[in-house]
Amino acid sequence: MRLPARGACLGAAGVALLLATAGTAAAEVADPAAALRARYEALAERLARSPFGQPLLLDSEEQPHALVGDVYAIVDHPLGTVASALTRPPEWCEALILHINVKFCRAHAPPMPPGLSVAIGRKVDQPLAEAFQVEFRLTATTARDYLGVSLAADKGPLGTKNYRIDVEGTAVSATRTFLHLRYAYQFGLEGRLALETYLATTGSGKVGFTRVDSGSDPARYVTGLRGAVERNTMRYFLTLDAYLGSRAAPPPQRFEDGLARWYAASERYARQLHELERGDYYAIKRREYARQQSP
Repeated sequence: MRLPARGACLGAAGVALLLATAGTAAAEVADPAAALRARYEALAERLARSPFGQPLLLDSEEQPHALVGDVYAIVDHPLGTVASALTRPPEWCEALILHINVKFCRAHAPPMPPGLSVAIGRKVDQPLAEAFQVEFRLTATTARDYLGVSLAADKGPLGTKNYRIDVEGTAVSATRTFLHLRYAYQFGLEGRLALETYLATTGSGKVGFTRVDSGSDPARYVTGLRGAVERNTMRYFLTLDAYLGSRAAPPPQRFEDGLARWYAASERYARQLHELERGDYYAIKRREYARQQSP
């Protein structure tokens, strides 16, 4: 699957559509399943003709002190399968280790509340001591036709705060689920300076998925902070989708299957997400997974 020439993300029309459905925010508290179903119905036509080549839409927003990325997608997994995976902290760790920036993950042990200790670092091999540890609290809500899971941390990497990964799901058939993944964080002056330093060095030249109206240049994408949040929002979605797909494999093969799925999915969007050659990604992740499995 290749990136489309135009309109890969929600764009202006999509943002207007989301704003039109934002009036259901009050209903989300009382009936989140109904609110998510309404969001699905509002986006169903756009999902069906998504230029991503699959039913997927992506949007982002840069606020003065915050970044937000949203993915809306239909995945080929029953809601029960999604819920059984994403409400259990150990399974989140099995999923997150596929992410190129996640170097280690350990579920909190009782009597601590449900949560994860996650080390987030560079996209290359590095000592665990050099990664940034994020302490996530995990909360989950499940119902017959709804799943809501939130990972929330007070502090994130690069001076960010209120670091969140939120996932909602509702069944659209016996075998398919409509997912909404939101990746968001806030930052102060220190965090903005750290993010801008990254974008001026390691992140220089990287782009997101939203097309920018650039006149004669038909292949220009958003850059800067919005580009960064779009890349990581997509990575987290691909991570969860790869892990969910790998659960159909026998347990001893799931990690390797997840690696193959994650790398193949990310390489579909090589302009935005390519960082390592396949062999390097596999080698690094195998070492990190072995470290994660140790007592």
